[in-house]
Amino acid sequence: MREHVESVELRGALLRLRRTTGLPVVFGGLLQDGRVLRIAELTGAVTPALHGLAISAGSGLGGKCLALSRPCAVTDYPSARHITHEYDVPVSAEGLRSVIAVPVVVRRKVRGVMYGALRDALPIGERVFDAAVAAARDVEQALAVRDEVRRLPAPPPSEPSWEEVRQAHGELRALAPRVTDPELRERLLAVCGRLETASGRAESPVPGPPVPAVSLTPREKDVLAAVASGATNASAAALLGLRPETVKGYLRSAMRKLGAHTRLEAVVAARRAGVLP
Repeated sequence: MREHVESVELRGALLRLRRTTGLPVVFGGLLQDGRVLRIAELTGAVTPALHGLAISAGSGLGGKCLALSRPCAVTDYPSARHITHEYDVPVSAEGLRSVIAVPVVVRRKVRGVMYGALRDALPIGERVFDAAVAAARDVEQALAVRDEVRRLPAPPPSEPSWEEVRQAHGELRALAPRVTDPELRERLLAVCGRLETASGRAESPVPGPPVPAVSLTPREKDVLAAVASGATNASAAALLGLRPETVKGYLRSAMRKLGAHTRLEAVVAARRAGVLP
């Protein structure tokens, strides 16, 4: 289940990268055993040559990206001098020439690599480079939030799972704005409020010092609930029926009120403040 959810985030980021840059081929994968990366997500390919390809650290462009933990690019893959050429056959079968590889790094550990490619030997422009890095950051943030959620202490066996409570809370907050019946919408929001205050009565569901009470708008809470489930800005926007830029605005506002500098800090602070379960 964990691998499936993480693959969904990677696939979504690759699709957005292709849409925003016009790159004809995008692909990538996550590390399975800490060393070998397998290409599992592939969009725009005309052959199956790259699908399932295992990339080792130090080998090829992706392996160089893995080893150095930084973006790498070549203008003409077959003749590139600064990479090894173990994967020339599948790369040539797909007709790829200009390729960029960007690592997905969480807590200084490479968790995957995202690629974008052209079938012509043309330089990768700055706009495409920046978009690829931003797409990798989206995946990193989603994985970081999920990692933090998994680190939270499990409740006693006799109590309901806090992860289940949080999942239900996020789904209800996303559903409420779509309900046209005012009375029913208020009832749904009231249930959300009960779940939020329940965390304050529990025995330290989120360890750490308490956070002073904060006043967040309903939409700020909606966005935080989506982010807490691991959603990226784009997937939160689709879930809530908003534009990604609007989601960013609500998230920045909530972070400012919570005194947080990152999405992860905002989620943790919101839970300590009783804003999220």
